[in-house]
Amino acid sequence: MADITQNLKQFKSELPEDVTLVAVSKTKPNEDLQEAYDAGQRIFGENKIQEMTDKWKALPKDIQWHMIGHVQTNKVKYMAPYVSLIHSADRLKLFKEINKEAKKNERVIDVLLQVKIAEEDSKFGMPPEEAKTFLEENKAANYPNVNIVGLMGMASFVEDETQIKREFAQLEKIYNTFKEQYAFSVLSMGMSGDYKLALEHGSTMVRVGSAIFGARNYN
Repeated sequence: MADITQNLKQFKSELPEDVTLVAVSKTKPNEDLQEAYDAGQRIFGENKIQEMTDKWKALPKDIQWHMIGHVQTNKVKYMAPYVSLIHSADRLKLFKEINKEAKKNERVIDVLLQVKIAEEDSKFGMPPEEAKTFLEENKAANYPNVNIVGLMGMASFVEDETQIKREFAQLEKIYNTFKEQYAFSVLSMGMSGDYKLALEHGSTMVRVGSAIFGARNYN
């Protein structure tokens, strides 16, 4: 069984002060999240809206909930009242839906534009050229209740560090191109296995689960 408090303490001690840690708590029971909370963690990442909503109802209200998984438009309404940051805004239809539900809840919801940097086909995200066009043409202005605060990307799940670095470097370049124009503050890239490489490429937010909570509980 993972010593969550110790793992969290160890991980935070190794992380630069200006980098935000998202504790990826998907599939984990509320007791594990509460232990991390008691150890000082306030930002948790989930990949299923229903599971995140159940946890939001049950756990302390000062937790910031980040949606890090692929989002189905018909589920946005369930998280719109409380979600802190959506990492995976990757298509116009989704921007439109987040904007609609945010307006209903009298909120402006922070999102990251997810860019597809992985050479694997299985990863989601806007292709880099499409993302650049989206930002250059300021299409975000069409969605006043959505606030793009930065970019998110996932590297390929491979052993080849050169490839991973190349993918992270691509996202870093796009981020730096638009950072000032959009007052971006978040570059979310890097997970348990590759976060050190992500930090080398300017990541300001890492998404770490198994290194804190241990292996995931898949039924």
